[in-house]
Amino acid sequence: MFLISLNYKCQLEEVDRYVDDHAAFLKKEYQNGSFILSGRKIPRTGGIILSNLKSKDELELVLSKDPFNQAGIAEYSITEFAPSMAADGFEVLTQ
Repeated sequence: MFLISLNYKCQLEEVDRYVDDHAAFLKKEYQNGSFILSGRKIPRTGGIILSNLKSKDELELVLSKDPFNQAGIAEYSITEFAPSMAADGFEVLTQ
């Protein structure tokens, strides 16, 4: 499993120009089974994505299609981890 932390490299006005395209990208990748959770950081300096893809190479290929990435307005930090515990109702995330 991977935790992706996006950090914006520009003002929010520039980010907002790409939000709809980014949301469409996320929706497509949810349908493809690439992502399982995402959302904005608070304060709004970027976002977080949780991915269950099998390899970092596969994830990087998917992220290369993100309009934020293609426009060069966000940087991505990828952390791979192996979930071993989860709260009741979220056990599926440890499989």
